Amino acid sequence: MSFTVAIVGRPNVGKSTLFNRLVGQRIALVDDTPGVTRDRREGEGRLAGLRFKVIDTAGLEDDRGPGLEARMRRQTEQALAAADVALFLIDARAGVTPLDAHFAAWLRRGKTPVLLVANKSEGKAGEAGVMEAYALGLGEPIAISAEHGEGLAELYDALLPYAEAARAAAAAEEEEEEEDEAGREKPLQLAIVGRPNVGKSTLANRLLGEERLLTGPQAGITRDAIAVDWSWEGRPVRLVDTAGLRRKAHVEEKLEKLSTADTLRAIRFAEVVVLVLDATQGLEKQDLTIARMVADEGRALVLAASKWDLVEDKAATLRRLEDRIKTSLTQLEGVPLVTVSGATGQGLEKLMEAVFRIHALWNKRVPTSVLNDWLAAVQERHPPPLVAGRRLKLRYMTQANIRPPTFALFASKPGALPDSYRRYLVNLLRRDFDLPGVPIRMMLRKAGKNPYAEA
Repeated sequence: MSFTVAIVGRPNVGKSTLFNRLVGQRIALVDDTPGVTRDRREGEGRLAGLRFKVIDTAGLEDDRGPGLEARMRRQTEQALAAADVALFLIDARAGVTPLDAHFAAWLRRGKTPVLLVANKSEGKAGEAGVMEAYALGLGEPIAISAEHGEGLAELYDALLPYAEAARAAAAAEEEEEEEDEAGREKPLQLAIVGRPNVGKSTLANRLLGEERLLTGPQAGITRDAIAVDWSWEGRPVRLVDTAGLRRKAHVEEKLEKLSTADTLRAIRFAEVVVLVLDATQGLEKQDLTIARMVADEGRALVLAASKWDLVEDKAATLRRLEDRIKTSLTQLEGVPLVTVSGATGQGLEKLMEAVFRIHALWNKRVPTSVLNDWLAAVQERHPPPLVAGRRLKLRYMTQANIRPPTFALFASKPGALPDSYRRYLVNLLRRDFDLPGVPIRMMLRKAGKNPYAEA
């Protein structure tokens, strides 16, 4: 169960019926008599692929005294405090009552996000009540029938962002708590890759401070991906030196195919990849192919221009490299480029600073509320294009994961959003949330309503 849902509302609006529907069993007592539920009840809710804790609460009464109703209200307040999201139920057939309006205003002042649910909406009898519910200031009502199971798909869409946010938060907590048996910090997984004979092993040896790996002027000395545990200024690192990657068409021998497969496996298991370029040869097509491969795997990337001690016109060479990267690696705008020399040790400190900096960005999380404020501002400044004469609506956004930063964008017609506008959003995310050089993934999802709309 990834998140907690509290069901609240005045008496006799169908809270326990919805609770039973979500848990799949008739656990809570249901009757037409108001006030049957007094204690809050918890169960394991299921809605399509979502799993969550659901809390059934007593009917809200406007009573602060020492009596039973006041104690029931305090139970509801405790349930709200423990919940990630509250479902505020009204009876659509009865319409919005003064008690509904009173508690809607109370819920708007609280910290728990609220989804407005118009229950008993089956048939025409509930249509007027659904329209009245807009006046409560809790956003667009979700019309359902807990008794007949209608409207649950829309409820699923509304709850999905909370499930994704909870899963991502749980994953982040697990990663933060991961330590080895000795209680030490988990080592950063760092892979050094590149074309053959660009100086990967020489650079790795210089970082390690010893001749740990074989080097030489011949291409292809390194065949296996070699992992070495070490530390940089007290921070543990597992460095993996890999075999050179040639163009696929040039790989014919079985041994080189195995070496290539080993290198690709090292990239997939890495957190940060240092792509070593031969600065004396410039940025070649194979370098770009490897960089795109790293980005496709979602790894953080640092470019290391090696053999810098052999470059004569350093300013012109650096300018050419930066221009080529800017035009050919648009999906990794701002990727760090560090000039280094494995022979002399030049630039190693800057290289490792870039590695740890990009690793932190790769693990960065943007709060959902900030994302949705940003999305609203972006659409106001540059709205999405028209689709069949109607404006495509981007409902809301949440960060579904880290490592790399992955965002879920919920739209009215996700399939109609042009790639150009999606790239525009990704570039703005990179710029506005300071994510230079990090691969960013954006998933488009169908959305019914915006659960983050302001109350």
